[in-house]
Amino acid sequence: ESLLQDESQKLKDEINKLTNHIESRRSESSKLEAVLADKQKNHNDFTKQKNALQDERKSFWKEENSVTAEIDRLKEDLVKAQKSLDHATPGDIRRGLNSVSRIIRDHGIGGVFGPVLELVDCEEKFFTAVEVTAGNSLFHVVVENDDISTRIIQVLTREKGGRVTFIPLNRVHAPNVNVPQSSDFVPLLKKLKFRAEHRRAFEQVFGRTVICRDLETATRVARSNSLDCITLDGDQVAKKGGMTGGFYDSRRSRLKFVKVIRDNKAEIEKKTAHLENVGKKLKDIDKKITDLITKHQQMDAERDHAKSELEQFKADIASATKQKGSLEKALAKKEKSLANIRNQIEQIQSGIAMKNDEMGTELIDQLTLEERDLLSRLNPEITRLKEKFLSCKNSRIEIETRKEELENNLSTNLMRRQKELEAIISSADSKTLPVEVEAKEQELKESKRTLDEATTVLKANVDAINAHTRQMEQLKKQRDDLKALEANLEQTVQDGAKDLEQLMSSRSTYLVKQDECMKKIRDLGSLPADAFETYKRKNKKQLQKLLYDCNEQLKQFSHVNQKALDQYVNFTEQREQLQRRRAELDAGDEKIRELISVLDQRKDESIERTFKGVARHFREVFSELVQGGHGYLVMMKKKDGDAGDDDMDEDAPREADPEGRIEKYIGVKVKVSFTGKGETQSMKQLSGGQKTVVA
Repeated sequence: ESLLQDESQKLKDEINKLTNHIESRRSESSKLEAVLADKQKNHNDFTKQKNALQDERKSFWKEENSVTAEIDRLKEDLVKAQKSLDHATPGDIRRGLNSVSRIIRDHGIGGVFGPVLELVDCEEKFFTAVEVTAGNSLFHVVVENDDISTRIIQVLTREKGGRVTFIPLNRVHAPNVNVPQSSDFVPLLKKLKFRAEHRRAFEQVFGRTVICRDLETATRVARSNSLDCITLDGDQVAKKGGMTGGFYDSRRSRLKFVKVIRDNKAEIEKKTAHLENVGKKLKDIDKKITDLITKHQQMDAERDHAKSELEQFKADIASATKQKGSLEKALAKKEKSLANIRNQIEQIQSGIAMKNDEMGTELIDQLTLEERDLLSRLNPEITRLKEKFLSCKNSRIEIETRKEELENNLSTNLMRRQKELEAIISSADSKTLPVEVEAKEQELKESKRTLDEATTVLKANVDAINAHTRQMEQLKKQRDDLKALEANLEQTVQDGAKDLEQLMSSRSTYLVKQDECMKKIRDLGSLPADAFETYKRKNKKQLQKLLYDCNEQLKQFSHVNQKALDQYVNFTEQREQLQRRRAELDAGDEKIRELISVLDQRKDESIERTFKGVARHFREVFSELVQGGHGYLVMMKKKDGDAGDDDMDEDAPREADPEGRIEKYIGVKVKVSFTGKGETQSMKQLSGGQKTVVA
């Protein structure tokens, strides 16, 4: 009994210890649940912030895509405008301007403002007037001073880069034109927009021109005010009276292309700056989202850690509760065993007391009659009770077996289910549940919104598919109609081809007849002027009878040349043509002879002038080489074969013989004298050394 009491006391101590442990775990679990609730709330806040940032990023992405598409469209329009401008610009001018741009870029030349075309701006209605007034001056390049233009021209010449006209602002002197005030015209310069430092260049190009309402006004203003006038349609009236006008294709306006290029470049720069701003905002949003995701991950890790600790606490509580239950069961068994032992002790003590009482009575060998009767009655009762005891024992064994089965079922199934329900109840009682519910509701809203967006897109796609399907059906119907029309047209073409074959056959027949008739008409020769009027009103039979009579009469004159008159006319015309041709050839021959004579005279004069210059230099050089000697050259002519000294006294060319030719000069004779006395000697009469000196 004392042992059982000690064990029971130990079990109670263990149960109290487990109860305290469970209470401490529960308090810690409640704290953790509060922490988890705060973390879940922060998690939901971060999720809302992240979703808001993601929505903002999506809107920026959409804006970025739209701006990018707009920039691409503007670039395509810019390229088209540049190509159109290149096609509208003369090739040599375009090549020169491209070379200037390349030279400025490669050599780093400053002070180049660009062509007038790119520096001017005005309203679109003045484009035609400006282009016609300026002409090719639109492509003149405005520079700061003439040194810059000189440097660029030197590079252009060296690299063969084309030709360009420059307008140096330091050399430009704009004309001082006094334009009177009138409602009939306005100076063109006032309608142009340009920078102030370029004013002198624009005054030089546009300063003398005014814009008039119509051509009549322009004519009157040009005559009365001595101004160059132009209308909005491009019709010009010069101050000297000349007029230029007609159709001008404004669709190929170069100013229009330049305006498109300028506007598109400005819009592209604006869109690009906006795109960069959007890109910076996207980077900031991405950074914020990354920071939120990092914090979110850290918070998730902390929350998961807290959840794991909470689950561990709950597992410890469950384990301690289970252990407490088993200890309580063991304590109950111990207490029951202790109660049984105490009952047994009491029974044993009462038995001992009965035995002590029996020991105080006298011992009788034989039973009394009453005892025998009692014994005889008790024996069957004892037998019956034994049987009843056996049956109760078996029933008890069955009941205990059933009890064990129920306890096993209770411990394996029902108790586990009870723990699960208790865990659900405890989680339902947790402080984090409302926060989790709020998070789930937020996720549900996001899912619904995504579903609505997807449904909208799907509906739009279905509508587009239905529209395309209807369009395809219409196209199929049109195709069938066109096929039917094609079949009808093919049939019509076939019928037309058959009719055409018949007509061509008839045409061939009639052409043959026409050729025969034309041959007969040619055989008739020339007809009098009133022939057609005479026979116009006669019928076919009368004409055939007359034709027969005429043929019979013509047979009498078969030996006569019927084409004599035609031949005479033709020969007369040919003779006149040949006479005119002869006169032209004679005149040409005379001019050619005059030209040949002039050329021969010029050649003779050139030869003689050259020869006299050589002869003069020969005399001078020979006199320097041979002291006291002299020498000269004589031109040998074929005409007389004599050596005439033409340069003895004069060096001027003499008159050439009109009948002479270059072939009349057959050679040059050298005559020298080494002593200066006596007659001159020819080359054949000189010694070897003298020949060397002369050579």
